[in-house]
Amino acid sequence: MKRSNVGAALALLCVVSAGDAIAAQVRPDPKPSPDVLQITPQLYRYTTELLFGEVWKRHELAARDRSLITLAALISAAQTAQMVGHLKLGLDNGLKPSEISAMITHLAFYAGWPNAMSAVPVTKTIFAERGITLEPNASAISAVVGAVGQQPSLADVTPQLAHYTDTVVFGGLWRQTDLGLRDRSLITIAALIAQGQSAQLLPYLNLAMDNGLSQSEAAEVVTHLAFYVGWPKAMSAVPIFKQVFASRG
Repeated sequence: MKRSNVGAALALLCVVSAGDAIAAQVRPDPKPSPDVLQITPQLYRYTTELLFGEVWKRHELAARDRSLITLAALISAAQTAQMVGHLKLGLDNGLKPSEISAMITHLAFYAGWPNAMSAVPVTKTIFAERGITLEPNASAISAVVGAVGQQPSLADVTPQLAHYTDTVVFGGLWRQTDLGLRDRSLITIAALIAQGQSAQLLPYLNLAMDNGLSQSEAAEVVTHLAFYVGWPKAMSAVPIFKQVFASRG
């Protein structure tokens, strides 16, 4: 084959490969059940045109991060039925199965054991559908992690809770490397907002920003979660975010 023909063939192959890559990246927006269109047509339009057609496409927060906080909010609110579609979307958006597994474990401490345990069967089903098998693996421990200050009276009132907080939560859980510190901060904030725990938001939001979350990303977390936890809980979180933003300049 002549050199010019070889070059042309290679150029064509590159064009075809690039086209395939673009096609693989373009996915249709998620659609709610036809029942939603039949029973609540306006909700269907808000879901398709506003939520997935606009909010999920905003550039202030990556699609992977949106999946991360959405799943965290659903687990924290025991909304396992809604996890099915969002687990699939999360995997499509780049969440690793090991990260989803680590998220469920992390949320056992921040959303309660029952909510975390309830998330396991639905996650197992989606993993099985996708042919995903998690190998038992002891996660490495990071040497450095931020900390959230405890109330001075914690050890005086509940010394064992203080002990577990120091040794298990911040001494172990937050130091596991199967989920990054920024990700752990994101899902913790999502869990606190989903449960209306605004009082705990201030130290964890500061920790999140210390762990790399920008102010614009943090603001978008509240905006995004308003659609999944409800406007009242999102609005209740806004004064805490304003306080943290102001204190950090």
